[in-house]
Amino acid sequence: MRHINNNIIYLGWVSFFTDFASSMVTTLLPLYVVYILNEGVDKLGIIIAAASFISYFFRILFGYLSDRFTLVKPLVVSGYFISALTKPMLALTQGYLGVAIIRGVERMGKAVRSAPKDALISAFSETNSSGKTFGFHKTMDIAGELGGAICIFLILTWFTLDKDSIRLIFAATLIPGLMASAIALFLVKDIPVSIKAKDEKRKAVINQQDMRLLPLIIIYFASLFFILSDQFLIIKVKEAGYSISTIPLFIITLTLTQTLFSYYSGVITDKIGNHKMLLIAFVFGTLSILALWQECLWLCFILLGMFTVMSLNTIRAYISQYAISKAFVYGIFYGGVALTSSLGAIMVGQLWTQFGFETVILFSLSGMTILLLVLAFWIWNKPTYKHENNPITSFNI
Repeated sequence: MRHINNNIIYLGWVSFFTDFASSMVTTLLPLYVVYILNEGVDKLGIIIAAASFISYFFRILFGYLSDRFTLVKPLVVSGYFISALTKPMLALTQGYLGVAIIRGVERMGKAVRSAPKDALISAFSETNSSGKTFGFHKTMDIAGELGGAICIFLILTWFTLDKDSIRLIFAATLIPGLMASAIALFLVKDIPVSIKAKDEKRKAVINQQDMRLLPLIIIYFASLFFILSDQFLIIKVKEAGYSISTIPLFIITLTLTQTLFSYYSGVITDKIGNHKMLLIAFVFGTLSILALWQECLWLCFILLGMFTVMSLNTIRAYISQYAISKAFVYGIFYGGVALTSSLGAIMVGQLWTQFGFETVILFSLSGMTILLLVLAFWIWNKPTYKHENNPITSFNI
């Protein structure tokens, strides 16, 4: 991991502590909603959809504002503070609506910071090393999730899981959240003045060249509609008879897989190209559903981790390499993620409640298989991708 800029390392630690806190929440939230608050899986789907929509859709707005007014670090710091202060408020909730509202506000913090943060990472990336840079950052991100899941596992080993203990854990997320915010405020630098000056000269945030990136990004959006969220998988693990104290081990498996594969998948992306790496990620995503169908749950979580980290790093690196208005394109990207993942969560929740788990498997597996074939056909019929380090040859970036 040599030649990683110090600013990206600091941002990595910011993400580490933020996702440490987030993992403490997301590991327990499905159990809290379904088994402690006695709400249904359909209500969990609504919560996931609302949080995903707010988290991602509003990134379009803040990505635009970041590019339009060259605001980067102020939005990054503000977003982390919002998330740090709102996660502990989940301890005050009494029903699924309260959970949905608090999660929505907390995810707004992520919406504020995400597109500017990716633009900041891109600004400090070395030429032709975007995959490696985003792979490193995602490694730190997921390492935080792993630490949070391990923390929850240790807590559940020693203490009984009930309403009071879960609420205490939610309140404790304030500590890592404030640590992340402090690093962002005092150690992370804003983008270089030279880049700001260049952006200020470019008046048009929306341009035709950036729109040419959309086909590959839209295929990724579609995969998020069909792939199952790890929070739904947690419910499946519980229904399969695993004890509550064992559930964090599945999250640890998921996050450890992503931690191990993130950096090196980014390095490989720089070598073989974005389209081919996305195809490999789709193979792992499809296999994860097959493993779930056969109730190979540990394998399912491993394969889902590989799909998640490979596909996300690929698209983030793709935008970094070829976008002109980077923050705005990142905003568009996350907005599409909002729409597709939210609709997918609602669909899965309804199908599971009304028709059962087998229907969910059929829905997810058929969708991912079709997308895998579409992407493979596209790559096969695009000879320029055979030597793809610059798939959009008309871009001079």
